[in-house]
Amino acid sequence: NSLEQAEDLKAFERRLTEYIHCLQPATGRWRMLLIVVSVCTATGAWNWLIDPETQKVSFFTSLWNHPFFTISCITLIGLFFAGIHKRVVAPSIIAARCRTVLAEYNMSCDDTGKLILKPRPHV
Repeated sequence: NSLEQAEDLKAFERRLTEYIHCLQPATGRWRMLLIVVSVCTATGAWNWLIDPETQKVSFFTSLWNHPFFTISCITLIGLFFAGIHKRVVAPSIIAARCRTVLAEYNMSCDDTGKLILKPRPHV
């Protein structure tokens, strides 16, 4: 019986580490996209702010005069509405949720999905 339990735990651990490992490439791509769009937005914002014409014209005219900033800002806002903030931390979310469930069984896991068996409390 305890041998079956050990095999079940090993199988669960393998599946959990495999799942978290499979999320890593997509998470890396989402992080790179977020970094690129953030840098573009910051660069565009800097150019928009140092332009002397920005203070002289209306807000919408100034945005029209700086399409790079406008497009990158809209893209960044769109990415956040699409949930990029969850996608860049997906493996951490999975690990945290597993820790919550595993705590009921006196276990935990690290960020890669490896199980951590805690000593049983003495009653």
